[in-house]
Amino acid sequence: MGIHEHELGHAGHQHGSLNRLAASATAHCLTGCAIGEILGLAIGTALGWGNLATVVLAVVLAFLFGYGLTSLPLLRAGLPFRTVAGLAFASDTFSITVMEIVDNAIILVIPGAMAAGLGDALFWGSLAFALAVAFVAAFPVNRWLIARGRGHAVVHAYH
Repeated sequence: MGIHEHELGHAGHQHGSLNRLAASATAHCLTGCAIGEILGLAIGTALGWGNLATVVLAVVLAFLFGYGLTSLPLLRAGLPFRTVAGLAFASDTFSITVMEIVDNAIILVIPGAMAAGLGDALFWGSLAFALAVAFVAAFPVNRWLIARGRGHAVVHAYH
């Protein structure tokens, strides 16, 4: 029950539709990741935590918010929690993982980004840059998954 490339129509329309779906899925993933990243990095920075603890918190929150954003509409539609949990895991895990690896790697390599305070432009600028690059990295992942009837194509079957 997914969206396969051959189901999207002729070649010109096929790639445009697939790209739109992949961009939408990636934006959805970015939203959850960004909420988690911002909260995690802000909390870790405000509490003076080290890099490892701050990054772990940010990653955990990114997965929670990513899965949550996928799960809420499905739960509201009346699907059982077990089904929703499986769908969220199947549709989001690979994309969130790629996004988190890229995002956190960039923040860790930007000089001073992890030491910057919440009031520093470097903190927010490096976070925005890292999330933008993570979007670019996750887009082909989502496109590949959707083309094979996986990822967010699985969730779209329930909308």
